[in-house]
Amino acid sequence: MFIKDLKDCKEFLAGDNTILRELLNARTITDADFRYSLAHATLKAGDSSTSHALKTSEVYYILEGEGEMHIGEETAEVRVGQAIVIPPDARQYIRNSGTTDLTFLCIVDPAWRKEDEVVF
Repeated sequence: MFIKDLKDCKEFLAGDNTILRELLNARTITDADFRYSLAHATLKAGDSSTSHALKTSEVYYILEGEGEMHIGEETAEVRVGQAIVIPPDARQYIRNSGTTDLTFLCIVDPAWRKEDEVVF
């Protein structure tokens, strides 16, 4: 059994300007029998992530707050309890349109690698 607590994950500013804590990454866990990575992201009120694209597929799951998701030419309001599918190579960013932190999970499959991400 493998359990990792969010409070034990080091917080850092990701290349896309989100405050990130990586919970799981199949590339860094010995004998992982899964392919994905899982991270917890935070954007402060009024902040936006930097426009970026991943070679891999990604899903955001909104935990707290509200925002505006931009994928390619599409824009949509997002809120707690929603999952957003981001296709590979799609230019994307998310903006916190609320007055509190926007927190969300980022699931990347296969697992995130720096070389698979382009930040614009």
